[in-house]
Amino acid sequence: MRNIVIVGAGMAGLHTAAALRERGFEGRITLIGEEPHRPYSRPPLSKEALTGVGLDPGPLAGNRALRLLDDAEIDALDLDFRPGTRAIGLDTASRTVKLDDGDAPYDGLVVATGARARRPDTGLAGVHVLRTLEDAEAVRAAIAEHGRLVVVGAGFVGAEVAASARTLGAEVTLVEAAPTPLTRVVDPRLGPVLTDLHRENGVDVRLGVGVAAYEGSGRVERVRLADGEAVETPLVVAGIGVHLNTEWLQGALDLMPDGSVRCDEYSAASAPDVYAVGDLANWPHPRYGGRIRLEHWTNAGEQAAAAAHNLLAAPEERRPFTPVPYFWSDQYKMKIQLLGQGAPADEVAIVHGSVQDRKFVAFLGRGGMLTGIMGLRSTPRTMRHRGLLERPTTWEDALAAV
Repeated sequence: MRNIVIVGAGMAGLHTAAALRERGFEGRITLIGEEPHRPYSRPPLSKEALTGVGLDPGPLAGNRALRLLDDAEIDALDLDFRPGTRAIGLDTASRTVKLDDGDAPYDGLVVATGARARRPDTGLAGVHVLRTLEDAEAVRAAIAEHGRLVVVGAGFVGAEVAASARTLGAEVTLVEAAPTPLTRVVDPRLGPVLTDLHRENGVDVRLGVGVAAYEGSGRVERVRLADGEAVETPLVVAGIGVHLNTEWLQGALDLMPDGSVRCDEYSAASAPDVYAVGDLANWPHPRYGGRIRLEHWTNAGEQAAAAAHNLLAAPEERRPFTPVPYFWSDQYKMKIQLLGQGAPADEVAIVHGSVQDRKFVAFLGRGGMLTGIMGLRSTPRTMRHRGLLERPTTWEDALAAV
């Protein structure tokens, strides 16, 4: 194998390239990215990029705080880097990626095109999403101009935007159709503490109600909620999920109903020498009773390393990818962490600290097994228990280990 193409120049794509070089691959690596920028880190876009804390003055593009690797480190990877280039198709028979400016033949291919933010179909100015550098620049400027906003969706992006906007002194209304924030990853029994964090910091939190319409003449003026109430606002930031960037793979790879790439336990897709990493990869995980897909920074790097190994390895030397999922979120100078799966859960136990003190570690279990660990302002204690999730651990054994 002398020619590897990586499509997607985000965290997963860049770290795949770095892992290939670390494993001694000396052939050609082509890194294709749709955005015009060098690879950058997305998690700060909803935090530091909005508040300016820890950033150099000036535009976000090229800002040192957002770099995944220094320019010299990227240069040392000796990549054929093609920014501003979009993949439009894949021919697995001829081993060719179809690009909007030509073709890219490959011996090995890594798909890392990730996802794009789901946009409300409003036709109104002032309704934003947050996924790219340009999105962050626009949201930052809009918050500074208007000082008031509605955030729709209390997932990671929405909750962090709300916290960042409050840090800047803006008036914030946070709207979430589910009964608690971060409902996809945090058990509802722990959700109220996250609601309280926002309310204690001055956010008007509306839970259990969706958005019926965005109203205004040319520009958003109000958000009409499903219960009929209207929230006046000149600015909306919507964190309502993503579309996976896999349309270009239709007919070439086996895709799941949600558009994710069906992989085996080695992160290999359905065509020879094709692997998928990051947000769009869907693979079986033996400790969680089925297939999983993760949209988080840590997984992008870990799966990139695993796929690089397996792409270069002999068949008998490949290793299954069975990580302990790890998510985190920084809100109001507090770190929320989750190891494993936090929802759904049958059992919840606070094993260190207390919810009242806003400092705790909670174990979460399902089917008699420990499945997740959540921590708030408890980083060392949370990470100390990671080993319990690296192997099957019963609920009783987990509690006994504390």
